[in-house]
Amino acid sequence: MGSGNMLYQALPYLYNMPFAKYMMSSNSCSLFMCVGDKKHQKQTIAFYLLLNIAEDTRVEMKMVNKQIVPMLISLLDRDNIELLILVVSFLKKLSIFVENKDAMAKLSVVEKMARIVPCEHDVLLHVSVRFLLNLSFDPQLRETMVKAGLLPKLVSLLTNEQVLVFVLCLLYHISMDDRCKSMFSYTDCIPLVMKLILECPEEKVELEIIALGINLAANKRNAELMCDKGGHRLLMRRALKTRDSLLLKMLRVVSQHEGPTRNLFVPYVSDLAGIVRSAADEELVVECLGILGNLSLPELDFESLVTEFDLVPFINGKLTPGASEDDLVLEVVILVGTMARDESCAALLAKSGIIQNLIILLNSKQEDDEVVLQIVYVFYQMVFHKETRDVIVKCTQAPAYLIDLMHDKNTEVRRVCDGTLDIIAECDMEWATKIQAEKFRWHNSQWLEMVTQHQMEDEGYEDIDEDGFMSPHMLLHMPVDYLDSYNQEELYSPDSYGAVGIPTGYNHAFQLGLEEEGADDYRIDERMALEEQEFLEQQYGKMMGRGLYGPYGHAAPSSPYRP
Repeated sequence: MGSGNMLYQALPYLYNMPFAKYMMSSNSCSLFMCVGDKKHQKQTIAFYLLLNIAEDTRVEMKMVNKQIVPMLISLLDRDNIELLILVVSFLKKLSIFVENKDAMAKLSVVEKMARIVPCEHDVLLHVSVRFLLNLSFDPQLRETMVKAGLLPKLVSLLTNEQVLVFVLCLLYHISMDDRCKSMFSYTDCIPLVMKLILECPEEKVELEIIALGINLAANKRNAELMCDKGGHRLLMRRALKTRDSLLLKMLRVVSQHEGPTRNLFVPYVSDLAGIVRSAADEELVVECLGILGNLSLPELDFESLVTEFDLVPFINGKLTPGASEDDLVLEVVILVGTMARDESCAALLAKSGIIQNLIILLNSKQEDDEVVLQIVYVFYQMVFHKETRDVIVKCTQAPAYLIDLMHDKNTEVRRVCDGTLDIIAECDMEWATKIQAEKFRWHNSQWLEMVTQHQMEDEGYEDIDEDGFMSPHMLLHMPVDYLDSYNQEELYSPDSYGAVGIPTGYNHAFQLGLEEEGADDYRIDERMALEEQEFLEQQYGKMMGRGLYGPYGHAAPSSPYRP
């Protein structure tokens, strides 16, 4: 006790910087090791001293260089509460630096902390949860926490008011990983979070609680548990009463999942539409629009909803470029796409001039892939119905814009464009010809680019093959002025989408057994005809073997279309 009292009495002087530097000398390290071999009380005092002098980051760096992190982690196996409090507090302070955190991860600090959490000592529990919260910013350590079995232990702490906020933040970090979201359904987390939301005394649910709820709702099974036993009714009742935008955001995430959970929102569409028309808070309007946009249900009568709440002027106003924030505009476009699935509602929207407004918006938002994709999806839904299809094809320039977007860099935009144009081509021959010509032009440009690149990369080939005939390379790479001697209009023929015909000169070059052109009549010797057929098959096989042509005369590489 004598040496312990002396160390305790020396504590006030450790805030003096010269003495702190002295403590990190070689003598201080030997003192640390000497004290470490005695009773837990003396170890506790020694670490308390080191923790206080570590307030200076330069001194702390010296401690790290003297391997204090492994020393501290080795003490996590002790059972002395006071010692553990100091050790965990010290580790929590050191863990804010990435280098220290990485060193702790290599020493299996999470597995050692799983032995301590939970515990009955409030102070130790508090510092332990805060230490784990620091570590949870690392994705790998979050995964290690789940593997170490910490998730159900942390969920059980949701009933502890003293550490509730830190536990919620820690669980929020874990729920950020999609692979971990489903694991929450095997714990009591969903009922506890629902209880915290519904019993929250504040008008708006606390941020830490609702943030965790939003993350958990992204998993379909978790969303079903939230809606179980009338949970959706309680959540909707509170959200509509308090106008809590974050609570509506959680319900919007729940409504994204297909299945029975989506049908639960049908009774509330009138309430949501009323908020859309009356609320001044844009965040609240965005969430209500998001829920309505997710309800792509055949039994929902959108025409009556649009008529009852006079949504057409609202929609046209929000589609005006620059009139609203991008998030709100995007949700309005998504809602229009959902409404367009209903034929009667699609006709109502088409007659109101919304299509023209969408085209104007498309011009102003060309760089926003998400907005462009949703606008194209609206056109895709409208061309399914005859009445709205006629409006799009005959009264607007939407097909021309879709043709321009056929080769967009975004894969999803191209896919939806192709589907929309295919429907238009089936119903309108004039646009079918334009679409086919554009596809052919694009394919030929790609083919010619491939040939040019192949010519630059492929060197050292021979112009004459072993049978004495021109090689396929020679035919592909012959000069343009040589090809000009043939009928250019017959050189390539768009007889199918993107199909490339065989050069006419190539056919004439190998017409064996034919008499002079212009003769009234000529005969082809049967034997010569068979030799010609065999020769052409031989040449075609060589070209296929070298990868120059695909089936049906297509260029083998970079061919986006197939017959």
